[in-house]
Amino acid sequence: MIRINLLPHREEARKLRRQQFYAFAVAVLLAGLLLALLVHSFNQTRIERQQADNDFLKSEIAKLDKDIAEIQRLKEQTQALLSRKQVIELLQSHRAETVHVFNELARLVPEGVYLGCAKADGNCKALKQTGLKITLTGVTQSNARVSTLMRNLDASPIFERPQLVEIKAVDLGKRRASEFTLDVYIERAKVEPDGGKSVAPVPEKKS
Repeated sequence: MIRINLLPHREEARKLRRQQFYAFAVAVLLAGLLLALLVHSFNQTRIERQQADNDFLKSEIAKLDKDIAEIQRLKEQTQALLSRKQVIELLQSHRAETVHVFNELARLVPEGVYLGCAKADGNCKALKQTGLKITLTGVTQSNARVSTLMRNLDASPIFERPQLVEIKAVDLGKRRASEFTLDVYIERAKVEPDGGKSVAPVPEKKS
């Protein structure tokens, strides 16, 4: 009977399988490293792209902030100009007010009423204006004429709300008279519902 020694053949087979295992392990390791490198590269590219997008957004936001600040500055300048324009328009609309006031008073004061103080006094003024309020001081021969003056003032388109402050008897030489003080307010332009202004008409001076 012939005996065959298979030991070397088995040893060679194990050696071959071991080499194949090592080669496969190395291949798997290299494939894993390659895959990890590809994933890292892909993630790094996405991170860089996202960072670029973030930088772009930051740049655009900075531009928008600058534009908003410029718009706010222009709004403030526009508001300041509008305020100045309103002040100028107000001054222009009221610059002839004093003339109209004196003309209207000359027209409304009835006969027998004289603006001024009964006695010479440096602190006494026939007409004193504080804002829209005018204080009139005068002398009359009859209290009824003061009532007439107040009715005339109330009916005037320039004046409103006449109020008698004081009336007292005084001596003018040998005659008795009454010295009065009353307040009246100037009626200026009123704002209409549509946002416009209605200016009270100024009556023409009668000759």
